[in-house]
Amino acid sequence: MKLQEFLAQKPLFYKKFDPLRMRRAYQKIAHRLKLPPIVHIVGTNGKGSTGRFLAGALKEAGARVGHYTSPHIFSFNERIWIDGEDIGNDTLELLHQKLLQLLDDEAKELSYFEYTTFLAALAFEGLDIAIMEAGLGGEFDATAVFETDLTLVTPIDYDHKDFLGERIEAIAMTKLKAVQKEALLAPQPHPQVYEVAKELGISFEVIEDVEEAKRVCEEAKIPDFFAPNLALALAGAKKLGFMADPKRVVSYRMPARFERRGNIILDVGHNPLSAKAIKEVLDKRVVLVYNSYEDKEYEEVLKILKPKIERVEILPIKNNRIVDPTKLFEVLDRLDIEGRWFEGFGKQEYLVYGSFSVIEEIAKWLPDSTNI
Repeated sequence: MKLQEFLAQKPLFYKKFDPLRMRRAYQKIAHRLKLPPIVHIVGTNGKGSTGRFLAGALKEAGARVGHYTSPHIFSFNERIWIDGEDIGNDTLELLHQKLLQLLDDEAKELSYFEYTTFLAALAFEGLDIAIMEAGLGGEFDATAVFETDLTLVTPIDYDHKDFLGERIEAIAMTKLKAVQKEALLAPQPHPQVYEVAKELGISFEVIEDVEEAKRVCEEAKIPDFFAPNLALALAGAKKLGFMADPKRVVSYRMPARFERRGNIILDVGHNPLSAKAIKEVLDKRVVLVYNSYEDKEYEEVLKILKPKIERVEILPIKNNRIVDPTKLFEVLDRLDIEGRWFEGFGKQEYLVYGSFSVIEEIAKWLPDSTNI
């Protein structure tokens, strides 16, 4: 069975999670994997940007590096990046067939993300360093089964409360339990994160000096909320023994992370922490093109962004995780924000925001000159 057909049979999200399923599969094939040193990325916001900056720094320093990230926007291949390029279809298919043979019956049991994680592991064999980005968790994340040399921790905030817990201490505990050896932490919005790290006895450093990274972001004309991601990535590269020019590293920014296309800004953010960061860098009021998953804090996000919103235009999306639009319009009415359905772009300033699904869906609406 071809890869895409095989993955199509797997749900992208599970309501019930078996934390031992991935470990059972890994124990079966661990002796057949030839993994390079692994850097693990955990946190709530900025994992993708941090991972790609780190991959860029290592590549610039002469290392052969792979970066596993999720989810993808348009093509599954985006999830596995090797030495500056997304993995090719032919290579993916070869790895898939090899993995089916290795896993045998366990292949059917694994989730979409778990199976994809093993594909990335196979793809990274022979490289100097692999960067594995956790999904929503930490301790029981599929990426946590591998032995890691270093963990980078991006800002931890409230998200995925159904899985991770209601309190920041519980969320931090789950994520930080993924640390195996030592960790570098970005500046944290919640001091409780540092206390949890100490409680767990983790060997960690906090990257507090981000001024140089801010200057680099300013020169590159990108928002300075990328500075902690860049600083963390550069510190991670240095810890691994690699040095790179920050001005070159910043060019490895991932798409749809506050990416401006004419009068349209694209951002895959979806939680209060990212909304606060975007609010600070918007220099004028915008039309917010928006939608949200049911389990996200969409009312809090809209409340944060309200001072910078002219109106909200809801982007229709067919997805069983998307919130009932009636609820969104009720929230907009409660917050006294004008709301309507999105019908296309005009000449105003737009922010397209809410999730990877929003960015994927908006592609068909973008003017030819701004297609992603």
